[in-house]
Amino acid sequence: MTDGDTNLPTIERKLGLQIWGIENMKMVPVPEKAYGTFFEGDCYIILHMKRTSRGSAVDLHYWIGKESSQDEQGAAALYVTQMDNVLRGNPVQHREVQGHESETFQSYFRNGIIYKKGGVASGFKHVETNMYNIKRLLHVKGKKHVSATEVALSWDSFNKGDVYLLDLGKVLIQWNGPNCSIAEKSRGLALARSIRDSERGGRAQIGIIDNEKDSPDLMQIMKMVLGERHGELRDAIPDTKADELQKANVRLYHVYEKDNDLVVQEIATRPLTQDLLQHEDCYILDQGGFKIYVWRGKASSLEEKKAAFTRAVGFIQAKGYPSSTNIEVINDGAESAMFKQLFQRWTEKDETQGLGKVYTTGKIAKVEQVKFDTTQLHARPELAAEQRMVDDASGEIEVWRIEDLEMQPVNPKTYGQFYGGDCYLVLYTYLRSGRPHYVLYMWQGRHASVDEITACALNAIELDKKYGDEAVQVRVTMGKEPTHFLAIFKGKLVIYEGGTSRTQKSMPEPVIRLFQVRGTDEMNTKATEVPARASSLNSNDVFLLTTSQVCYLWCGKGCSGDEREMAKMVADIVSKRDKHTILEGQEPAEFWEALGGKAPYASEKRFQEQVTHYQPRLFECSNQTGRFIMTEVVGFCQEDLDEDDVMLLDTWEEIFLWVGKASNTYERNEAIASAKEYLKTHPAGRDLATPIILVKQGYEPLNFTGWFNAWDPYKWSDGKSYEEMKNSLGDVSAISEIKVDLNNISLNKRTLSMTSVAGSNMGNASPEYKSHSNHSDSNSCNYNSNSPSLMPNGDGIYSREVLMNKTVDELPEGVDPTKKEYYLSDADFHDIFGKSKDEFYQMPKWKQQNEKKQWGLF
Repeated sequence: MTDGDTNLPTIERKLGLQIWGIENMKMVPVPEKAYGTFFEGDCYIILHMKRTSRGSAVDLHYWIGKESSQDEQGAAALYVTQMDNVLRGNPVQHREVQGHESETFQSYFRNGIIYKKGGVASGFKHVETNMYNIKRLLHVKGKKHVSATEVALSWDSFNKGDVYLLDLGKVLIQWNGPNCSIAEKSRGLALARSIRDSERGGRAQIGIIDNEKDSPDLMQIMKMVLGERHGELRDAIPDTKADELQKANVRLYHVYEKDNDLVVQEIATRPLTQDLLQHEDCYILDQGGFKIYVWRGKASSLEEKKAAFTRAVGFIQAKGYPSSTNIEVINDGAESAMFKQLFQRWTEKDETQGLGKVYTTGKIAKVEQVKFDTTQLHARPELAAEQRMVDDASGEIEVWRIEDLEMQPVNPKTYGQFYGGDCYLVLYTYLRSGRPHYVLYMWQGRHASVDEITACALNAIELDKKYGDEAVQVRVTMGKEPTHFLAIFKGKLVIYEGGTSRTQKSMPEPVIRLFQVRGTDEMNTKATEVPARASSLNSNDVFLLTTSQVCYLWCGKGCSGDEREMAKMVADIVSKRDKHTILEGQEPAEFWEALGGKAPYASEKRFQEQVTHYQPRLFECSNQTGRFIMTEVVGFCQEDLDEDDVMLLDTWEEIFLWVGKASNTYERNEAIASAKEYLKTHPAGRDLATPIILVKQGYEPLNFTGWFNAWDPYKWSDGKSYEEMKNSLGDVSAISEIKVDLNNISLNKRTLSMTSVAGSNMGNASPEYKSHSNHSDSNSCNYNSNSPSLMPNGDGIYSREVLMNKTVDELPEGVDPTKKEYYLSDADFHDIFGKSKDEFYQMPKWKQQNEKKQWGLF
């Protein structure tokens, strides 16, 4: 795609990432191997396209280096405007400032972002693979989104709370601050491996210093480069992140022309509604100074659209916000998921969803309950997630009521009957792959005391312990029962508004009661007690009115035959009296008398409104700093579930809390409080009764895993912890000699005992490489080992023909037969396996072996 009126290069309409740098005011493509590396003196343009359920989503970013010139920044902004025109106004546009990038931007670079000093103007170019003439210190920050900034080669650059990489070309030394978390160390190691595999073609050594006293030899190398250290290191510098209260403070401004002046007028605060956005105008949405959105209406003028970024920058200046504040420009009809979730509800026209339900706006239609085939749940985890179903609800149930703050078993004959004055524990057991799995529901009555609610939670913890801490815990608030909870009671779920299920009731049961019945089959039916008055009726549903003489089944005009059948079943539970079916409009006088007389009620068929399924969002949560802080993981996958963390998955209809095995006790104990805080501070003004589901690592139910593409059930048994990754870098005995030539000081040590040094993360020691570099300048660093030279030219690379389908005897001397694929060039490797070496070695071992067998490299 090119535009005749611009200087744009050819832009491919392809999925994935395309990056250009600004050189001499022109867009120049950046080589793929350098993606994720940015020069501080330059500006870049980043285009990202991905498939979505509605077609494709396009994001267009311009990135501003902190040392870049005003001219380059202006050129980048101009190119983005031109590209937006060529792409017909479809992209979401982002202004990114170094060190303050959006979650969307950071999600493209999973191993982290590296900031390098210099830029085009200073003659620096993006590094080519296998360049070893390097000496730099990288300061690595962040747990979820990692960035590494090149800093001065000095101990003054260090602090106790972060990770540092001393990059000496052939050697990478990772220094972990004493106050680092496991997650930060793991991310640092992932970045070090990425540099080794992407920039050095896999031929570099990684050494790790977790404790300086345990790594004297590595420390000696560091001191040769950085000099002796004097005095104490600086304390950890806390990450500055917006807390949830700040993000909740959303304000909407109307931007319009009046008498040749630009007027910016505040029109609304939280919670925002979609009807505030008029197609003829532009709006600025300020999310507490954390992020600025500009929404461009379809019918707004071309001038208004072009001035979007300028207006947003002017807005942040007028507000006194930092110039690094993130800006996102959004087009009417192409809104991002993050933008939509700032509104209480977001409707879209003519969208087909889920299991083929077509929703329309503005038309009156009956809300249909859609049946689905539960046998598909295991084959289609995404269906389990969509339908909020763990299984087909055919498992076993046990129910307890909280009485005197203790658990009392409930009579199985009354299972499914819940009273608003009580709290209950419901344990659901089902088999999967031949072993039991557990879901523990904590049902909290609307009128239960605080003590009972607390006791319910404490008893749930004790019950969970009895089942090996494997249960999925679900907090259920009266009236907000999730789909699976309805299904396990087989259509016999009755929720009484007041009173208690105890035999010694404090209040006598009312004689006249009214129940609203909703549902079409045993999987989705619920009867809820409502005030016994005419205004509670609704033409769409069936109601049961119980009196001392009779039980009326009142059938509204909009109800279906299936709904009437389910109501008959429920009627036998709520009343032992004779059942009288009456149709709306044919009620006897006694019916209205029991309800206290006729009164208006909802008689129109429901508006069928399409409320978009909000895209699920994953967050890492922490409140150790005293403020509740969440880091979003955009474009998440199973890999993002960190063993050391508590993660929050928001699917709008429920909140999942995923608890990693190695997460700290404080965060585990505070998880539910964190989820409640998240709901309370959500910009859209969320329902505080939204179900909260606690999931443990390794015991994830289908309705959780279904939100993740290609969930690997074996990951936790094969996934590596930080210590395992560190150990897999190699056996210390594999290194027999290190020769470092730095500043003309030579350090030679036979059998140098290093902590974790080697060239790969593949189990035991990887093939070592003899150094064939002729560099002997002050920046070079050479490793020698006793293992044989792999090739006379020193590359250690063979053609695929030499390696594929060969026996041990047929392989060249020095090739490890268990790691044949390691000797392929990067290009051949990617051609055969369809992925980089780094991606391949992050896969579970069994998957690696299967792929190697497939290509004759096992």
